[in-house]
Amino acid sequence: MSTSDRPLRIGTRSSQLALWQAGRVASALRALQAGIRVEIVPIESHGDQRATESVAALGVTGIFTREIEVALLREEVDIAVHSLKDMPTQAPPGLMVAAVLPRDDPRDVLVAGVLGGHGLFDGATALDKLPRGARIATSSLRRRAELLRHRPDLVVDELRGNVPTRLAKVERGDVGGVVLSHAGLLRLGLEPRGRVVLDPDLMLPAPAQGTIAVQVREADASTRKIVARLDDEPTRLATTVERLFMAEMEGGCRVPLGALATVDGANVAMRTRIAAIDGTRTIEAQASGTTNELAAIAHRAAAAMRAQGAEAILAALRS
Repeated sequence: MSTSDRPLRIGTRSSQLALWQAGRVASALRALQAGIRVEIVPIESHGDQRATESVAALGVTGIFTREIEVALLREEVDIAVHSLKDMPTQAPPGLMVAAVLPRDDPRDVLVAGVLGGHGLFDGATALDKLPRGARIATSSLRRRAELLRHRPDLVVDELRGNVPTRLAKVERGDVGGVVLSHAGLLRLGLEPRGRVVLDPDLMLPAPAQGTIAVQVREADASTRKIVARLDDEPTRLATTVERLFMAEMEGGCRVPLGALATVDGANVAMRTRIAAIDGTRTIEAQASGTTNELAAIAHRAAAAMRAQGAEAILAALRS
């Protein structure tokens, strides 16, 4: 922070969920440092400005982060708060992630009207109970591919918008169900009827899903020092290896790629999956090692994927 007489300005997207995430960071900063002043600055992202278009069709790296990063580079804000899964693996020059908060539940959740009257199921049973040809909505190619992998008869619709808007579509019967991040529901305190959390065996989460990242200017040493105290090491290790794997596979929002790592002391284990968009082909790989060899773990997982023909799936996506 360049001056001491103004608040620490937090740049964030303007959605209800993004503002909640920024508020969580603000609260954590206040708990760390008595008397610190914090101001949340909402910024509309490129993805939010074009909310009716498909994420895959936008074709822009960092569609939910770019405008906030520009504001950070221009010193219009002092830190930026993002969902880590939305961030490109290569940061703009001059910026860095100074902290990741403890990870929330990384899994996906299915919310479907037909499940509301039947109590709680496991994910496999819930998917089986969807009517033949049910319309399920999501903005994620990964979720689309995973749904069709298990239920090729489903009609998977594109759906953008904030979490309450998506849930309202199910309530009105516009769609039979939606798949979204479980962490998003938990953060907003939402408990819609007919919700079932999907185990990673059914739907492997996106790399770094469920993680809040705090970004700063590299040259802003005083803010870096404050923010670094928020960093959760196990979360950083797990999400780092997942994102290294994503970079190895040249993945992102436009690739149906899943990765989930666990950290146990000095040991790291990661499972990965890539699927054709129509769900007809799936490739999985696992890799493990120590916390000192994250890049090597990511490389081994990517190499195992390519040995099984993952490049053909990626080539089809590029075309």
